[in-house]
Amino acid sequence: MLAIEQMYRPITATPFQNDETYCEITPCDALKPYICCFWGTKQPIISLQNNNSFGLVIPDTCMDIIFDVNYTKGTYSDMLCTVDENSYRTIGTISSTDFVSTFGIRFYAHTAILFSDASFKDSKNQCVELGVFMLRLKKALTPIMEKYTSLKDRVIATERVLSSYLDTQRINCNLYNSIHYMISNRGRGTVNDVCSHVAVSKRTLERVFNENMGISPKSYFSLIRYQLLWQDMIFKKYFNVFDAVEEYGYTDQSHLLKDFKRRHLMLPKDAIKYAKTDTLSRFYNTSYENSTKMK
Repeated sequence: MLAIEQMYRPITATPFQNDETYCEITPCDALKPYICCFWGTKQPIISLQNNNSFGLVIPDTCMDIIFDVNYTKGTYSDMLCTVDENSYRTIGTISSTDFVSTFGIRFYAHTAILFSDASFKDSKNQCVELGVFMLRLKKALTPIMEKYTSLKDRVIATERVLSSYLDTQRINCNLYNSIHYMISNRGRGTVNDVCSHVAVSKRTLERVFNENMGISPKSYFSLIRYQLLWQDMIFKKYFNVFDAVEEYGYTDQSHLLKDFKRRHLMLPKDAIKYAKTDTLSRFYNTSYENSTKMK
């Protein structure tokens, strides 16, 4: 049986982005089952954002720790973004003259609990101060953000901390087996199918998902289907929507397109175009409406 991280790697709305403003680094082998990637600015930069710039955050079935440092203003912030069920647009609020850096840790949704001080019960769709769920980790990581400025140096130091804080005794086999089933079935099926496969009651499964990820099995199942569909659209050489209708269990093409737009805020053609547009064009030439979500 393949491990979950070998079967499934979530992607963002812009999976090809790799520049000074955003770069991803794969974790060391020991942390690959638990960390999707590290990400952030390669070095402190003059912010490209302004009050007219937009970004798109989609449901990637992950949880992110984000550290932001503004050297110009001398400010620092940290947050934990829990599992999101919907996409949202962000709007730039940082002056283009500010010298800033960002560092992120992207956990798989089912593995963040292994580094947490508390349950994730009812935590979906939130961005909260890191100490709410991971106070010990916050205390250990904050000095790293102060000491190092490059993404690579931060990753090296952070990996040592994460390795020491990883608590594999908290792994829930029912949770892992359920997620493995959902991915193997390409997001098709029902929660009752998962319960039969794992041999637990629906009530038990809902409690396990809520405590470990803050989300229901039904919602997570749907997010898996959306993410795998999005990956097919991006990575398949010849993506055919009619084949996808059958593969992912949609009733027809209209059902697929409606469900995708509900999750992604764009139809597939626009989503693919946005994913392949360079960073500067997205920030300065976007035509999307002025909307944002405050979390």
